[in-house]
Amino acid sequence: MIPDINTKVRIRDKAKELFLRYGIRSVSMDDIANQLGMSKKTIYQYYTDKNELVDAVVEDDVQGLQGDCMKCGEGAKDAIEEIILTVEMVVQQLSSMNPMVLYDMEKFHIRAYQRFMEFKNKFLLENIRKNLEWGVREGLYRPDVDVDVISKFRLESMMMAFNIDLFPPSKYRLSEVTKVILEHYVFGVASLKGHKLILKYQQHRNKNAKNYETESGKHL
Repeated sequence: MIPDINTKVRIRDKAKELFLRYGIRSVSMDDIANQLGMSKKTIYQYYTDKNELVDAVVEDDVQGLQGDCMKCGEGAKDAIEEIILTVEMVVQQLSSMNPMVLYDMEKFHIRAYQRFMEFKNKFLLENIRKNLEWGVREGLYRPDVDVDVISKFRLESMMMAFNIDLFPPSKYRLSEVTKVILEHYVFGVASLKGHKLILKYQQHRNKNAKNYETESGKHL
């Protein structure tokens, strides 16, 4: 049989959907096959085992996240708007994500976990560093911000939201915890000028959200 790229992508995308919803360990190859209406044997013609499938899902996710982060930077007028756009993107992406995904990856799929950590420790760290330098240049962040220390602090505080001992999923929503941590961070590095701009952006977005709700209500 000649492998069909569309089938391979369909398997990967369905696996990603199930992993994000239920965690990696809870989803078997049988579950994925049943959801796709195909045999497990067919899946193994495209992916030799679950490890390889997890690797493919993580690689696709990393590529997507890199693209999304770059869009936030390109679409922002200033460093603070980049953070605001990032908050919106992250909250949307994490709203349906099971926090067990990262735990399962670290425990059972080390190759995929190492790929994610490479993305985190290289791409994300550099992204955070550039944002801090941009904000300091504009006078939106405090001039005394230690870019090296604070960029690493930001990177590690991001991972706190995935700590299921600290924030058990039964009590906390991953997207909300992430939003609170991100907002706390940006207020912490902002200058007085930056604080005013954050509040301006927040008021603008709250106003837009209310207008959207009002318009949606008219059409119900």
